[in-house]
Amino acid sequence: MPEQKSIAVLGAGSYGTALAILLAGNGHQVSLWARNTEHVQRMQQEASNQSYLPDVPFPNTLSVTSEIAQAIDDSSIILIAVPSHAFHSSLQLIKPYISQHSKIVWASKGLDPLTGDLLGNVLKKELGDELPHAILSGPTFAKEMALGMPTAITLAANDDEFAQELALMLHNDRFRVYTSNDIVGVQIGGAVKNVVAIGAGVADGLGFGANARTALITRGLVEMMRLGVAVGGKPETFYGMAGMGDLVLTCTDNQSRNRRFGLALGQGQTREQAEAEIGQVVEGVRNAKEVKMLSERIGVEMPICQVVYKIIYENLDAKLAAHQLLTRELKEES
Repeated sequence: MPEQKSIAVLGAGSYGTALAILLAGNGHQVSLWARNTEHVQRMQQEASNQSYLPDVPFPNTLSVTSEIAQAIDDSSIILIAVPSHAFHSSLQLIKPYISQHSKIVWASKGLDPLTGDLLGNVLKKELGDELPHAILSGPTFAKEMALGMPTAITLAANDDEFAQELALMLHNDRFRVYTSNDIVGVQIGGAVKNVVAIGAGVADGLGFGANARTALITRGLVEMMRLGVAVGGKPETFYGMAGMGDLVLTCTDNQSRNRRFGLALGQGQTREQAEAEIGQVVEGVRNAKEVKMLSERIGVEMPICQVVYKIIYENLDAKLAAHQLLTRELKEES
């Protein structure tokens, strides 16, 4: 068991709660923060998060609060696990409490909704470039992680010592951490895989079968790598947990909200009907717009992500979208 540390986790959705449970189960003192006071009161009373992870009890070392100062008090490490569109506002919320000893790690997957910029760049602009910071990403469904089912993840950091500290805090015999210094590549993987997963869901909703799904995943990986390398990521990152691993998971299992959203679109539901049926944030909806902004700004071709954007935001018919992809000009695979 590693040395006990204190950590604040911001965001009590399924993923933030699962990470809080993991860290507390490893013996660390965890303060889980949520903005909604009624949600916090229910979690305090039930010692669990019945809204997102029903019947998974909180360890004794996990406390819950709606007071940001209380959450961060005595915690030099702050883990942000809010939806990507709330990342910037979360940084602004914690900024008054940041000190020279603070360290930030985020598990939000996506880009800045206004600019399509990397969340890491948003962090640097808001809190400065010298702060030790890291990102967690990879094939991790929250429920499986909270239940202690075997999981592996990538942790990319700008500071080797911080990376090792975090890896030790997270690691146990059911949760394996792979460290990296490719913060840029890991961020791109987490954003693009959500968009491709919607596309894979659409294809399955249309009844296109395993061949089409596999082709979408494979070419989606190409698009992910193309964008990632263009903004400074390393090619090998996209063959790892934060790239291919997360992409395969999100495209092939119905625990993925992005895949289920795509399935609903392929079966004829509107965007509004699909989102209402899922009942939680579908990150890929915003990610499609963000990835489009970034790829067009730097001139990277991403036909699958472009078509997914058109289905969501321009009401392009799903069958017509598939036809557009299949009838593109022939080209070499590489």
